Amino acid sequence: MAERNYINKCKIVKKEFDNGGSLLKVSMGIDDLQKIANEDGWVNLIITKRRTPGENGSTHLAYENEWKPDINKREENIPF
Repeated sequence: MAERNYINKCKIVKKEFDNGGSLLKVSMGIDDLQKIANEDGWVNLIITKRRTPGENGSTHLAYENEWKPDINKREENIPF
C-alpha cells in the first residue's frame, strides 16, 4: 500500500444536532491543498473518521485520493 499524503493543517469536527442531523466543520490550510491540486485546480480528498479524537478535538482526518482511472482498461460486458 502506498504512503498516504495526509493534510497536516486540517481540523474536521463532527457536530450532531438534537433532531438527529449532523454536519462536519472543516478547516484546511491552503498551502497543503495547493501542493496536491491537479492541473485543473481540483483537490480530491478522502475524509474518514478517526479512531480516537485528536488533541485539537478533530473527529475526522483527510488525505489525498490518489486513485486514477486506467484509461487503457476497457470494461467488458457493458449492457450499453
